[in-house]
Amino acid sequence: MYQKKYEELKFTDDFMFCKILMGNKDICKEIIELLLGVKVKNIVYLEEQKPIEITSDGKGIRLDVYLEDGNTVYDLEMQTTISKDIAKRSRYYQGMIDLNLISRGAAYSELKESYIVFICLEDLFKKNRSLYIFRNICVEDRELILGDGATRVFVNASGSRDGLTAAQTAFLDYVAGKEPTDDLTTKLSEEVQRARDKEEWRNEYMTLLQRDREKYEEGKVEGRAEGKAEGKAEALIALVTDGLLDIDIAAKRLNKSPEELLEIINNNRK
Repeated sequence: MYQKKYEELKFTDDFMFCKILMGNKDICKEIIELLLGVKVKNIVYLEEQKPIEITSDGKGIRLDVYLEDGNTVYDLEMQTTISKDIAKRSRYYQGMIDLNLISRGAAYSELKESYIVFICLEDLFKKNRSLYIFRNICVEDRELILGDGATRVFVNASGSRDGLTAAQTAFLDYVAGKEPTDDLTTKLSEEVQRARDKEEWRNEYMTLLQRDREKYEEGKVEGRAEGKAEGKAEALIALVTDGLLDIDIAAKRLNKSPEELLEIINNNRK
């Protein structure tokens, strides 16, 4: 089982993505404004990889970078692999975020505007666009927007750069693996380099890595001894939970959908 060394991590790796955006408000703010064309006043982080577990059966979600700015909430997700289930996962995330806001005492009329943003390396919709922005509209009159305050955005780093600003192009090129070419991407590259020198983060990552290696090896032994897949599943679930393996990759290896694997993970948290 190949696992990246800490010094090999890039901005698009989940561990690094979360650490950098949760540790630098200015960069996080700049990325949100760049992708969404909104003005962010004051970022308030709610929790690193925030868990939302509010249903009666304990099922929930774990968000990468979740934050508030006044009457708006943002969830930023790094997605290095694509599956057909991502759109439905975004729907599930939206529902859970709304339930979380309501559970904190808000009336329906007080629900905050929300943006769920998946930053993808591949094109989910195969239309060669770099930005796909979805809001609820009327089928009979497409100029009529429902106005429920919910927006879901899928960023495609491999799409056409037509219509994008120079800054958006530079950011998506950087996400796609190219060298930094402007102020923001240079700052991101520098943050990655600085992160690689942080012993606390390195130790955290290595601890997670070692724990998951042990679980993976235990899983292989159990799988051979019992002729079952439980050990392998446990090891892969640990990797997903610690942000070291994308849920889509793990689900594929277990012949499950990401939603099925997410349900297993949340049941294990009970």
